[in-house]
Amino acid sequence: MLHRRVMAVCSAAVAVGALVLTGLAGPATAGPAGSSTSATDRSAAQVDPAVLDAMQRDLGLTAAQARARLVNESRAGGVAGQLRVSLGGSFAGSWLQGDAAELTVATTDADEAEEITAAGARAEVVTHSLAELDAAKAALDRAATTHSTTASPVWYVDITSNSVVVRATSSAAARSFIAASGADRHLVRVERLTERPRALYDLRGGDAYYMGGRCSIGFPVTKGTTQGFATAGHCGRAGTATQGYNQVAQGTFQGSSFPGNDYAWVATNSNWTATPYVKGQGGANVQVTGSTQAQVGQSVCRSGSTTGWHCGTIQVHGTSVTYQEGTVYEVTQTTVCAEPGDSGGSYISGSQAQGVTSGGSGNCSSGGTTFYQPVNEILSAYGLTLRTTGDDPGPGPGNPGGTWAAGTVYAAGDQVTYGSTSYVCLQGHQAQVGWEPPVTPALWQAS
Repeated sequence: MLHRRVMAVCSAAVAVGALVLTGLAGPATAGPAGSSTSATDRSAAQVDPAVLDAMQRDLGLTAAQARARLVNESRAGGVAGQLRVSLGGSFAGSWLQGDAAELTVATTDADEAEEITAAGARAEVVTHSLAELDAAKAALDRAATTHSTTASPVWYVDITSNSVVVRATSSAAARSFIAASGADRHLVRVERLTERPRALYDLRGGDAYYMGGRCSIGFPVTKGTTQGFATAGHCGRAGTATQGYNQVAQGTFQGSSFPGNDYAWVATNSNWTATPYVKGQGGANVQVTGSTQAQVGQSVCRSGSTTGWHCGTIQVHGTSVTYQEGTVYEVTQTTVCAEPGDSGGSYISGSQAQGVTSGGSGNCSSGGTTFYQPVNEILSAYGLTLRTTGDDPGPGPGNPGGTWAAGTVYAAGDQVTYGSTSYVCLQGHQAQVGWEPPVTPALWQAS
């Protein structure tokens, strides 16, 4: 967690991490910005300058390369989602690599390589399906409820190596953990961990708030007429009062889950207004337009009250990580740095909200690894609506007789009807007016 306690007795630093952007159907190569009329392509092409500046600084890109990468990432998300649906049980994951964000899709069936290539992606034939790897990782998750993971605190499915990884300070401890899980040892490899993750204790995303210590706002949200924000669960428990960055009374934690999860939400009083922004480079407002989940290899930026605005890439989704307080499951691992006080802060890819900072290791001087709790899970768990710059855009095209509904959080594979047509969700997101299935081919495919 990234929260700094005021009391000296609890001054130890503990890192926390979180976030992502998403895209539309089409080839995984960039055309001229604005050449696509799709809503998600426009979102990527018209990204806030603060995002481009930070990507140039932290990813070593030019402005043109950064913009092209965001458009490629947006389009690749839709291609990957379509292939996941069509490949079915042989699908073994997808990821982006290189400055141009080239899309790779893995399969266990060599006969499907031609289909992958035709869709505009690079095909990689592997031994194990994503379902096999997920099952092995799930076995480790179950074992963690009864087996100590202090010396093997991080484990995840690594789609790029077609394996499950356990990162440990002790090889013996890792072997014991794997054996206790009953997972197929041939699917799991052990990596040496030199520094254990730690929680970083310490209504714009990234701004500070206080509750006897200090954390950072994740994303402003609403629940009916109540306004508030999502943040990390380790920052406070239900009933904990908060003060804002200016030390003025702010609100109260309404719900909190940690460990297991690392999410919470705070309802604020009438003096505070939720805005659709994250604090970017130099304090500039970065727009939040949605919550489409980004892919492995995609660029992501984090805003926190200690270290401000930093960028990197997504390494792994669905990681399990053990902090001193316990294990947190299904967080996303990134190369973005963070320090105490950044806990709960925003992760955003382009203009798409990704998650809130949970923990990690390292710092923003030497670099580090961080984890974030995906924002869509928080929205779904508490029935929250993400504040976006597209709020109240006026009447949409309607939904005669369908089951699709704005405000609902959809996961990849979910099915809805819109009008008389059935659709399958390609990428996780919270639905909003203007992003109906017929006009967002990166998010929905007619079935």
